[in-house]
Amino acid sequence: MSEEVTRSGPRLPGLGSVLRAYSRSSPQRGVLLGFGLVTFLAGVVLIGVGIANLGSSEAVPRPGPAVIDITPSPTPKPRTPTPVPTATPVPAPPLGDQPYRLVIDKLGVDAPVATFGLDESAVPEVPTGPDAQKVVAWYNFSAKPGVGSNAVYAGHVTWNGPAVFYNLVSMAPGDEVRLVGEDGKELVYKVTQVFSVDPTDPESLSVMYATPEDVITIITCDGAYTDTNDPVFGGEYSNRLIVRAARATPGEPAPAAARGIPDG
Repeated sequence: MSEEVTRSGPRLPGLGSVLRAYSRSSPQRGVLLGFGLVTFLAGVVLIGVGIANLGSSEAVPRPGPAVIDITPSPTPKPRTPTPVPTATPVPAPPLGDQPYRLVIDKLGVDAPVATFGLDESAVPEVPTGPDAQKVVAWYNFSAKPGVGSNAVYAGHVTWNGPAVFYNLVSMAPGDEVRLVGEDGKELVYKVTQVFSVDPTDPESLSVMYATPEDVITIITCDGAYTDTNDPVFGGEYSNRLIVRAARATPGEPAPAAARGIPDG
């Protein structure tokens, strides 16, 4: 029989035709046709659900973008700027750059002060030469006297005989040390500590550190002497004597510190 044709095109076989074909098929073919039928029906159901949802989706608005709060925030109060700490200005040295002398009336010391520094091995230099026994060294890596920190001085105890600090060991708390400029201006210091340190102890270097107080530190040799045949110094002392004195004004009472190793 020829296939019937309409204006709309070939007619699709009806559900009855499919079932009849299924009933006449072999068992194997029937299984395949049955699977195809189930798949076909499931597709029809899904299409129907899709159409129904398409019609109803117009009534449900899509979620909009998240709301952004653009309400102006209250005007912030102006912040008081935090002051930036500034370094305390160093006062001008009271003696300026003029030559001055270190005077200890108790010992009969009245010696010129000369500027020294570190040698190529970063060791503090000491006076040498024919006038070495009379000269007091001020170290330029320390503070200038009178500016509020630690001014460090050194001198020999012996140099071809007794030298400038030969009797420094007899100093005691309350004794005066004066720094006297050519113009007559002077700075007065009073001894607060007298003690000995081992120069091989790294902590002994702390006597030359900066301090928050206006002090002077005087260093000389102390202890046992050993002849080393050194062409310049001849030998070496086992210890170093330290005299620490604090800035004072004339007539100020002597401090109560005792001779000995300082605390801390």
